[in-house]
Amino acid sequence: MSDTRTILTVHAHPDDEASKGAPTLARYHAEGARTILVCCTGGEEGDLQNPTLREPGQPFHDLTPEQERERVVSMRPAELARSAEVIGFDEVVMLGYRDSGMADTEPNEHPDCFHRADIDEATGRLVEIIRRTRPQVLITYNDDQAGYPHPDHLRVHEISLLAFDRAGDPSWYPELGDPFQPLKLYYSTWSRRRLVAIHEGLIRHRGESPFDETWFERPDTDHRVNCCIAVGDYMWARTQSLKAHATQVDPTAAFWFGLSDDELREIYPWEDWILARSLVGELPGHDRPEHDLFEGISAAATLEVGS
Repeated sequence: MSDTRTILTVHAHPDDEASKGAPTLARYHAEGARTILVCCTGGEEGDLQNPTLREPGQPFHDLTPEQERERVVSMRPAELARSAEVIGFDEVVMLGYRDSGMADTEPNEHPDCFHRADIDEATGRLVEIIRRTRPQVLITYNDDQAGYPHPDHLRVHEISLLAFDRAGDPSWYPELGDPFQPLKLYYSTWSRRRLVAIHEGLIRHRGESPFDETWFERPDTDHRVNCCIAVGDYMWARTQSLKAHATQVDPTAAFWFGLSDDELREIYPWEDWILARSLVGELPGHDRPEHDLFEGISAAATLEVGS
């Protein structure tokens, strides 16, 4: 039986761990939980998103597009390492696939891209990590990716659901370690109420907001949110980890940094989650959400199959 509270979170690219759940993971790490980050690709298709790095004296000044792309790719591993250090991940595991790029683009056809990976083989890679690290809690992407249908995000969701079931099943991948069954599966989500609160906060504090009407046309998941984690004291983890990805995040962008950490804490001091699967009790309703990812889990009662 596992006697250490452990969370494993699965992401598609470097920088996803910064924009989705960084304060929550930082909080649990600070409270003594073991936190594991699985990053499925190296982010090889990420473009330079930070125009300040093209200014004179900066590392991308006067580079050709080809040189710029090569430098971005070379810098992303170090950016991920710094971001993970900020958040406090105890371990970072690269699943080993190539970035697939956006839907219907040439990188989708690369033989090493995540989008083209055999589903059972990719799931097996994640199962092996789960069996070795033994997390009670698994975090992955929402099942509704209509707002941002990136092929790698879709594949993250697919293999995470399969791995949640297969990791504890001794008939799957017997060569990949002793079976171990996670107990709770969460989806990350940006709730509508959070978006509205930040949008209104930006208007109140800055006079304008980058969130136009298209943002409010995205699917509303508020009715599915059944877990709210208080992260007011950990907003710094989001800010600092995002800035660690210097090639991917413009430090002047109001979208990310229009509000200070203190203002964010005042406006919306929560991160919202969807508990999609639980082996320790019924799923809570959105009207009475839980406030702890380990709610219902006793370390001494971790379910282990086949031992």
